[in-house]
Amino acid sequence: MIEVVLDTETTGLSVAKGHRIVEIGCIELKNQIPTSKTFHCYLNPQRKVSEDAIKVHGYTDEFLADKNFFRDIADEFLNFIENKKLIIHNAEFDISHLNNELKLIGRPTINIEDVIDTLDIAREKFPGSQISLDALCKRFRIDNSRRKFHTALIDCELLSKVYVNLIDQKEPKLDFISEGTKNLQNFQKANYCKKIIEPSKEELENYKVFTKKKVNKNL
Repeated sequence: MIEVVLDTETTGLSVAKGHRIVEIGCIELKNQIPTSKTFHCYLNPQRKVSEDAIKVHGYTDEFLADKNFFRDIADEFLNFIENKKLIIHNAEFDISHLNNELKLIGRPTINIEDVIDTLDIAREKFPGSQISLDALCKRFRIDNSRRKFHTALIDCELLSKVYVNLIDQKEPKLDFISEGTKNLQNFQKANYCKKIIEPSKEELENYKVFTKKKVNKNL
């Protein structure tokens, strides 16, 4: 099962007020285990970053001025997430911003049915408790000391660990059956073997003598 943990950072909270994406981070998971595949980019939002947003992620107008526009990375991003479930914490926020960017360049939007929202899972599992990413890291004893700011790739790394705990899969599933394994018999041959050692006639005779002389008859 291939999934993608995704996070965005933006110029502000509201798409309705014209806020745009400044960073996208993605980490691919296979059976809940991170693969070597990631997607990451900073974006020029073509507008000013709000002061409140700078306090969250630290990306200033000057830092973002020479970065790509969303249209420049759209194909690479869409190819990365194609046919994969998206794992997002507070998916409504990220998807609304991503779909806004896609609409602005005339591209199809992301279907919310292709998204797993870890905020919803946490809300159901821990009603009345704090369910921010930091709070969940604390609950599951995940080290989030690197999270000085809300940056997309670090948040994806943390969320991938939180996700494994939220779905009660403390240890990620290991897919031992390779693509070349066609059936259970081949799997057993490839992954498990045993050597059966038959006792010799002399050993059998010695065993009979031993049990007759040494083993208590009551046993």
